[in-house]
Amino acid sequence: MLDELWSWIQALEPPFLFLLMLPFVVGVAGLLAELARTRSLYGVSLTVCLFGFWLLLSGHFEAFLVAAGIGSAVAVALFARRMKVLDGEGHPINLSLRALLYWPWLAKEIVKSAWAVSRIILDPKLPISPTLVRFKPSQRSIVGLVAHANSITLTPGTITVAAEGGEFLVHGLTKAAADGCLDSEMDRRVSRFEGHG
Repeated sequence: MLDELWSWIQALEPPFLFLLMLPFVVGVAGLLAELARTRSLYGVSLTVCLFGFWLLLSGHFEAFLVAAGIGSAVAVALFARRMKVLDGEGHPINLSLRALLYWPWLAKEIVKSAWAVSRIILDPKLPISPTLVRFKPSQRSIVGLVAHANSITLTPGTITVAAEGGEFLVHGLTKAAADGCLDSEMDRRVSRFEGHG
């Protein structure tokens, strides 16, 4: 059924296709105008990001599919606005440029830690010394604390067990890995990423 509908749409001449898509395009334009009218920079930014991500995953540039992608992105942004999750915490556009500096450093740390954990696993003596450490991170915002806790967990050999009361409880595969979380370069870089370092 959908294949028949799709082949029928593809067989339409451009003027008829335009008339078929006109209500959809007008609706999307109205939704974008609503986001702009409410001065929702976060809404417009989220729409652009979602549509860009959709294009990246889709790879199709036919008019109908592009319009469907725009419509989907706008609908999600409006749902997020209505749910009151469209803010600096839910879509931190202020961190975008700093993230481009932080992510490559984090990727390098993940590779280094993965190599270290691989060497430990392949060592016949299995030189592990599981250790828990508790420390206070220097981040001030929820986004910064979450980024730091997730960065620790993404790095092989360490995992953030608890993040509450302004403290992190981190488990390390080795004592050196756990101690590496105390007053760490990661803490300083996440603080800079957050805008306070």
